[in-house]
Amino acid sequence: MAYKINDDCINCGACAEGCPTEAISEGDGKYVINPETCIDCGACAEACPVGAPQAE
Repeated sequence: MAYKINDDCINCGACAEGCPTEAISEGDGKYVINPETCIDCGACAEACPVGAPQAE
């Protein structure tokens, strides 16, 4: 089960920098996670200052 970034995202990029599989990219108004690349490690959630990445 992959993580998903909710609308609390502030576009800071901390989640993308912390992702070991480079599954996170800048989307339209917020960052997005590729569910096929995400390994459900939670590194993005730990790196995010506002808690936007959530487990689905």
